[in-house]
Amino acid sequence: MLDKVKEIAVLAGKQIMTVYKKDFQIDYKDDESPLTTADHLSHELIQNELNKRWPHIPVLSEEGSAIPIQERASWELFWLIDPLDGTKEFIKRNDEFTVNIALIRNGKPVLGVIYAPALDLLYFGKEKDGAYKQSAASKCISDPVRLYADRLGSQKKVVVSRSHMSKDTRAYLKELEKKEGDLQFISIGSSLKFCLVAEGSAHYYPRLAPTMEWDTGAGQCIAEEAGCLVFQYQTSAPLIYNKEVLTNPWFICSI
Repeated sequence: MLDKVKEIAVLAGKQIMTVYKKDFQIDYKDDESPLTTADHLSHELIQNELNKRWPHIPVLSEEGSAIPIQERASWELFWLIDPLDGTKEFIKRNDEFTVNIALIRNGKPVLGVIYAPALDLLYFGKEKDGAYKQSAASKCISDPVRLYADRLGSQKKVVVSRSHMSKDTRAYLKELEKKEGDLQFISIGSSLKFCLVAEGSAHYYPRLAPTMEWDTGAGQCIAEEAGCLVFQYQTSAPLIYNKEVLTNPWFICSI
């Protein structure tokens, strides 16, 4: 299953890049978040491929999220996808956007694939099977590298959102600095923040600002399989998926 999902993520990334390389129109949703043709193309490809290969597993996508809880409540297993995570980065053309595909079982991500098409980097993980990074994935010229979130020096590194830095996150960082000393900050877009912690390039990814379930499912699986912790900021409980309201609580991803 995992290899097929990786293939689907790369195919979606190729669709996204056909739009990225030319001028494109920007629309806006009701919440004023941007939307492009690339979001639609990626969503349609991923949903079609998943439905074709696993017709018994329902799909919840950012671009198809209006499924009532009365229907979703019976889902023990489902796909959770963000066809283009980091649309703001896509529009800025800074290459920091991803395709996110997660498999959720009983409220927990058990498989996650993140593909950054402009960087041609593929991250993936599966419950009890570890997390991996693969370069030049679309050309199939590199072997996957196992990720371990423990390859850092003494100075604490914190990865933060490039486009969604909140007042509460800044307050948390001030408190963290009192505890850990001088911090080194890395700004990057999309679910790549999870990947940097998973690969041992950062100690912390604090998110004290709104996210949706499709923003975090794949990244959480990859980070946890690399040995990271992902927990709710206020309660230390794990993130739960397929809630009635699909907004996540504040959370911390850390080594």
